Amino acid sequence: MTKTKVLIGLASCGIAAGANKVYDKLKALQDAEKIDIVLKRTGCIGMCFREPLVEVIDESGSYLYGDVNEEKAVEIFDKHLKQNEPVKEYIVRSDLFSSKDDPFWDGQIKIALRNCGVIDPENIDEYEELGGYKAIKKILGEKLSAEQVIQTVLDSGIRGRGGGGFPTGLKWRFAFNNKAESKYIICNADEGDPGAFMDRSLLEGDPHAVIEGLIIGAYAIGAKEGVIYCRAEYPLAIKRLNIALDQARKKGYLGKNILGYKDFYFDLYVKEGAGAFVCGEETALMASIEGERGMPRKRPPFPAESGLWAKPTNINNVETFANIPYIILNNAESFSKFGTEKSKGTKVFALTGKISHGGLVEVPMGISIRDIIFKLGGGIIGGKKFKAVQLGGPSGGCIPEYMADTIVDYDSVNATGAIMGSGGMVVMDETTCMVDMARFFLDFTCKESCGKCTFCRVGTKRMLEILTRITKGEGKEGDIQKLEDLAYQIKETSLCGLGQTAPNPVLTTIKYFRDEYEAHITDKKCPAKNCKQLLTYTVDPEKCTGCTVCAKNCPSNAIDGERKTVHFIRQDACIKCGACFSKCKFDAILVS
Repeated sequence: MTKTKVLIGLASCGIAAGANKVYDKLKALQDAEKIDIVLKRTGCIGMCFREPLVEVIDESGSYLYGDVNEEKAVEIFDKHLKQNEPVKEYIVRSDLFSSKDDPFWDGQIKIALRNCGVIDPENIDEYEELGGYKAIKKILGEKLSAEQVIQTVLDSGIRGRGGGGFPTGLKWRFAFNNKAESKYIICNADEGDPGAFMDRSLLEGDPHAVIEGLIIGAYAIGAKEGVIYCRAEYPLAIKRLNIALDQARKKGYLGKNILGYKDFYFDLYVKEGAGAFVCGEETALMASIEGERGMPRKRPPFPAESGLWAKPTNINNVETFANIPYIILNNAESFSKFGTEKSKGTKVFALTGKISHGGLVEVPMGISIRDIIFKLGGGIIGGKKFKAVQLGGPSGGCIPEYMADTIVDYDSVNATGAIMGSGGMVVMDETTCMVDMARFFLDFTCKESCGKCTFCRVGTKRMLEILTRITKGEGKEGDIQKLEDLAYQIKETSLCGLGQTAPNPVLTTIKYFRDEYEAHITDKKCPAKNCKQLLTYTVDPEKCTGCTVCAKNCPSNAIDGERKTVHFIRQDACIKCGACFSKCKFDAILVS
């Protein structure tokens, strides 16, 4: 008889929602009542909008419970685990019956995320039971050459999932062709955009897949040393990585004579980064590993020729490496059968913003942005109108609603002015001001500029000043042209990807939402009614009951009126805080 398994999602997202308390409660109940079940931690299950998540797998099937708190945990324990009676009202997914949340899973293809939410990330045995480390065993057992491994990666069509989209196999071949005796391989786990949620979740939920991908990459290019560069703000990911590295060494997957093969030596360590966004750029990342300030270097020479410590180096990101064992074990066609002609396989996206079902999804390349948002993501919160989606992180671009049928592949996304990036997808509704959104993202990239390039250091600052003025109602004629001129100069003269892409949010919002810029500058109005300094609050005399609540809550005493009489807002005294609007129970405050 198979034991009942109970999995609790304990990635950072689950822990933030209170999953630790749920785990502790179930563990206490198990210990007290001596029920013979397997209670274990797992990584991110993906359905973050339903955290905390608890999955029960018994002889009848699997049952995923959502929004679980300590009280619900007790009920699930008493009814399901003790009496074999699933608590259907809490179930968000089951292989036995349908749920209203099923669309979130429909259309997903799990390759990179295949083990996340399934295994205990701190248990190498569970990874091995699901095929873990069989890919490297296949390579060594069948005596596949480095060229054969690289050709398989090339045939799969996988392109770098970190943003650039460069063919991974080609990148490996460049490093392989360099006959230097000492080489390095690096995993870039330092992306600082919403897509980094994906990287962190992979490291927290399936660290061995990334490690095995690095081992295969090292075999292919001839590297003996490797580094996982991970930002220190991800303590759980770093903890689980180090546990996994220790386990892999004890099992003979890392170190000298890997799996008994005398000519194969490779080891890894984790380098904790300070969290600088610019260190997502490979040359800045290598400078940081070397103990220098994280600043980009001129290319050429490219890393395959002269990288870490001036040695040939290959760098890929977390998602790319997580795909490699699957490709090697199942052959190139298993991956390339998904996607489009030029963009093969699947892509992981972190859905966030004004979306009903925020979380982590993995979809085949070629799916439309609209399907991701409305089928998997459940549409816009509160039934509001979908306005735009920002794709590619802080330096990505904004794609308007009328272009939402754009398919997810590198060329199609790039054609809109956005970038694939590492998988951040920020959804915006009708209440989002696109000018302020551009200002928000530029504020981030401006602060994260390393300062090496004059146009990036100074130009982004000047652009931010202009955008800030516009959102305050101080925009001037010619500001849009100035923004465009500065944007193109920054893109053309910056050394690294940060500066080259930082203007994207501004350029795409000007391209697709120019009318909003003009309304801010010419009419001194924010069409989305978001920019505080451009709002005007007035009282609707037909709805005002004279309750005085607005006047009592006005911090600047700008509202006049006696009790049970219509009130009036003095515009010269109004500080546009919105307190009257939020406190009025009769919808008597108008905003224009």
